[in-house]
Amino acid sequence: MSDTPFGFGLPPEEPDDGDEGKKKDQQSGGGQEPGNPFGFGPGAGGPGADNPLAAMFGSLNPTDLGAAFQQLGQMLSYEGGPVNWDMAKQIARQTVSQGTSDGVKDSSVGPAERTAVQEAVRLADLWLDDATSLPSGAGSGVAWSRAEWVEATLPAWKELVDPVAERVGGAMGDILPEEMQAMAGPLIGMMRSMGGAMFGTQIGQAVGVLAGEVVGSTDIGLPLGPIGKAALLPLNVEAFGKDLGVPKEEVRLYLALREAAHQRLFAHVPWLRAHLFGAVEGYARGIKVDTAKLEDVVGQFDPQNPEELQQALQQGMFQPEDTPEQKAALARLETALALVEGWVDAVVHAAAKPRLSSADALRETLRRRRATGGPAEQTFATLIGLELRPRRLRDASRLWASLTDARGVDGRDALWSHPDMLPTASDLDDPDGFVHREQIDFSELDKMLGEAADGSGPKPDLKKPQTDKKPQTDADPETEGDDTE
Repeated sequence: MSDTPFGFGLPPEEPDDGDEGKKKDQQSGGGQEPGNPFGFGPGAGGPGADNPLAAMFGSLNPTDLGAAFQQLGQMLSYEGGPVNWDMAKQIARQTVSQGTSDGVKDSSVGPAERTAVQEAVRLADLWLDDATSLPSGAGSGVAWSRAEWVEATLPAWKELVDPVAERVGGAMGDILPEEMQAMAGPLIGMMRSMGGAMFGTQIGQAVGVLAGEVVGSTDIGLPLGPIGKAALLPLNVEAFGKDLGVPKEEVRLYLALREAAHQRLFAHVPWLRAHLFGAVEGYARGIKVDTAKLEDVVGQFDPQNPEELQQALQQGMFQPEDTPEQKAALARLETALALVEGWVDAVVHAAAKPRLSSADALRETLRRRRATGGPAEQTFATLIGLELRPRRLRDASRLWASLTDARGVDGRDALWSHPDMLPTASDLDDPDGFVHREQIDFSELDKMLGEAADGSGPKPDLKKPQTDKKPQTDADPETEGDDTE
């Protein structure tokens, strides 16, 4: 995370000659001087400055000062939702522009890379036709830069994070006694604006870091991008396969298989996206904000150390309620994520194994990558109070593979027709029991309900009881053809 409190301003640049450059800068008048108490001016307010405003705004010259204060004013006057998403977007773009820790900078995607991704997605879709009964869900294959990934996925992050941030925003106003809240209206508004800015900064930094790691739009098991667009990030795909000893064409194709498989699932299981995002929101509703800690931090707030409030959000501010409802919401979300990723893992392996010599190696690499996570996932786990990576991927993958052996591709994929037909967390513990259990067929029920809704099916007379013993005659049209209850 950035050392700049709340992320205001661009991070100060290090001198080209390291520590020697810092010494020269100090000797030449840099830093805070007695005649310049606020630290503003050329070379003022370096990373180690004691002045809080200098630390907040970084190394600014007089021409940048107006813009910095304008940014601060925009932050304090923000009256939108619980997260300042304008700031989140700005911070994410700044983080992306700085490049990853290995020094790789973002770059525009060229025509050759776009063509390669489109061809990989097209071939992946052909291979998947033999591995799943779900038809193609990728209307197009697109290649994104990291900055384009940020732009395309922010709407989904907003849907994920807002429910949690809303609870924090309310808690920041609730820490004042009721008799003081009426008088402290402007203060509460400012605190909520600060909370929105802090969340915006943290989310922006995390999304920016994540943009340097992901290879597509579905890496975390949730549909972050637009439906129907199978997206890959060529720069990150190249970095992913750099030390694997696998031809880059095979790496790109395997990742295209995963992206296209996700698109099929989310495009043709219409309730799945709402199920996953609803589980996140249900989990957020049960999160308890530690108002005692928040009150203690705000009460001891030191203007010279504004980062304390930000750090408090990162250190145990969220406490999931230990209630049956909260545990059920967490189990539902973790199981759903595991089932999605397990299905994709099983289907992609079935499609790639006969065709790619590196299929096993790439599969294991991705499993380990998802199991270990990275700094961005840890950040979101702290902010949202939830680890987004499924913990039971291997269990779910084995269950889907067993279902394929026992029921075939059509029987396996038919389980996605209704949420009540999917395996539960206990089923992941006993996959054999689930595979050989008799399943309820919801297809006829859904068909009957649909026909009743649009008026095309038979409508029973609800005014009097129906029986199957009443004789049918030509003069009794109400019961004609209705010999079952």
